Amino acid sequence: MTGISTLGQALDQIERLKTTQTQFDLLNYQLASSKKTNKFSGLGADLLVSKRSRASFSSLEVYQNNIKIADNRVQHQLTALKEFRAQTKSLRDFLVNFAEEGTHQEGSDIRQDDPLTPENEAIRIGQDSAEMETDFKTMANFAKNIEGFLMELVNRQEDGRYLFSGADTANKPLDSLALLDSQMSAAIMNWKNEGSATNITTEDFIADLKGRVATISNPDVFSDTVVGFNSSLVSGTSGKIYARINATSEVDYTSLANNQGIRDVLVAVSFLKNENLPPAVDVYTQPYTYGDTPVTEGAPGATVDEQMENFFAMINAVENMVNTSLSRLDEQIADLEMARVQLDQASKVNTEQKNVVQGLIDDVENVDLNEVAVKLTSLQTTLQASYQVTAMMQQMSLVNFM
Repeated sequence: MTGISTLGQALDQIERLKTTQTQFDLLNYQLASSKKTNKFSGLGADLLVSKRSRASFSSLEVYQNNIKIADNRVQHQLTALKEFRAQTKSLRDFLVNFAEEGTHQEGSDIRQDDPLTPENEAIRIGQDSAEMETDFKTMANFAKNIEGFLMELVNRQEDGRYLFSGADTANKPLDSLALLDSQMSAAIMNWKNEGSATNITTEDFIADLKGRVATISNPDVFSDTVVGFNSSLVSGTSGKIYARINATSEVDYTSLANNQGIRDVLVAVSFLKNENLPPAVDVYTQPYTYGDTPVTEGAPGATVDEQMENFFAMINAVENMVNTSLSRLDEQIADLEMARVQLDQASKVNTEQKNVVQGLIDDVENVDLNEVAVKLTSLQTTLQASYQVTAMMQQMSLVNFM
């Protein structure tokens, strides 16, 4: 008689059901996540490819973030510099239109009136009013009004970092213009006061305005310290700013506040807005008596013609500084535009590389959802049949068998 025992078959069927259920769960996970497995070990031979590709992708994301941050800062720098340039151009236009005709000073002429030299009585030596005409006032007021705005542009920040301080981003590049204005006031008075021991000539004054490094022959230049730049910019230790764009390359997008163009505009503005600059020629009280001293000093010179020559020599020198500054600002802007082009190119290359690496990751980690769906349907049918067979086997007995 044949013996009937279903225990072995049942245990074997249970193991097959467990295996099938595991496969079913995996297919469900794949269908929901589009991933082959939720564990790296499940990738088998593709594990090393996946890990290397993910490490490469992570590095590319870091570089892309560097590029994004740098590009954002460059955009802010360009916006500030272009506005600074626009204000500089407007100032230059005022200077260009400031004609070298007349003293630009209200009031009547004061003539020499020396009784011993009646032939020289017609020589003009000054005027009886220190009030400047509208064109000069307008130019001076414009310079005064833009000074604070120019300083704000130089001290422009982005995400708490100063953009024109080089690598020293925590320190404000332009601390204060107080020392510049103070030294400018003193220099103008020394220039006008010909009898003073501290008197400076027009030539020396122009050299002081343009100079940045004090020398024995020219000790009173408007250095970067005088203008108000911070110590790291003055010493040249502020450092440069780089953006790492890949494993071997960096982009330099340094743009410093003490660039010659910016510096010259700040000095020019301080000169033009200074309250000691007017009047252009000496002012005397009426009625004038020969030998009277001026109540207000104009530019140096014994006659109105000499004073106007010196006054406009200074105005023209400042105009030249401002005009040259426009070219220097253009160079500074062009350098940043070039850096931005490099960043844009790097971003495109980086994006392409990320797409390639992502493709590798997808190849080894992702599944074909259509294929998974077919497998899942087939396995579901198989699993259902297995459950039915198992149920039938559990109902087997000698009585049922008979």
